[in-house]
Amino acid sequence: MQLHEHVRLAVPLKLISHKLCPYVQRAVIALTEKGVVFERIDIDLANKPDWFLKISPLGKTPVLMVGEHAIFESAVILEYLEETQATPMYPADPLARAEHRAWIEFGSAVLNDIAGFYTAPDEATLKARASQLEQKFVRLEARVAAATWFDGEKFSLVDAVFGPVFRYFDVFDAIGDFGILADKPKLARWRASLAARPSARSAVSADYPALLRDFLIRRHSFLSGLIMRAAS
Repeated sequence: MQLHEHVRLAVPLKLISHKLCPYVQRAVIALTEKGVVFERIDIDLANKPDWFLKISPLGKTPVLMVGEHAIFESAVILEYLEETQATPMYPADPLARAEHRAWIEFGSAVLNDIAGFYTAPDEATLKARASQLEQKFVRLEARVAAATWFDGEKFSLVDAVFGPVFRYFDVFDAIGDFGILADKPKLARWRASLAARPSARSAVSADYPALLRDFLIRRHSFLSGLIMRAAS
C-alpha cells in the first residue's frame, strides 16, 4: 500500500488499483494534481479478491472508496473529483469543457486500439492495428496545442488521460519502430512534457516498464514474439 499525502480530508479516500492499469493512472494523476490525500491499494486482476468483486460490479479498476461508498469507472471518478475537490482541471467554459470530455473519450478509444495492437496474433494484424492507431494520432496531432499541454499552458484532465497512453510507447519503442508516432512534432513535445510531469511520473511504480514487458510476453501475441526474440 502507498500513502499519498497532500491535504488531509475528513473522509478517507482509497483507490483500488492495478499496477499497469492506465485508467487507474488517470485517477492517480488527477488526485495528485488536486493535492488530495489517498491510499492506493494494488490488487491482482488475474486473481481478484472477493472483497473487490463486491465493490466493483464490472470487476475492473480503478475503484475509489469514499469512506464506505464505492465509485467505479475512471470517467466517473474524474467527474466526482472535479465536483468535490479544489484545483479544477476542466475549462470553465461549457463548450470547451464538453470538448475536453469528448477528447477523454477519444483517449479511451486509443487505449482500446493499443490493446488490439499488443494482442495482435500475427504480423499482418499487427500492421493493420498499428495503422489504425497511427490514424488516431494523426487526428490528435491536428488538434493538440502542446504548448505546453493539450489546450495550452494549463494542465487538464485530457493531459491526465494521455499521460498513460504515451507511457505504453516508452516500452513499444524499445521493441521496434512501428511508425505510429512518427512525424508528429506536436505530439512529441506533448509526450515529453507529460513524461516530465511529477504527477504522471509518480502514477506508476519504478518497475512499471519491466511489469509491462512481462504482461506483453504473456499475451502470446505477435508482439510477444518480438520481445522474446529481442531479448534472446
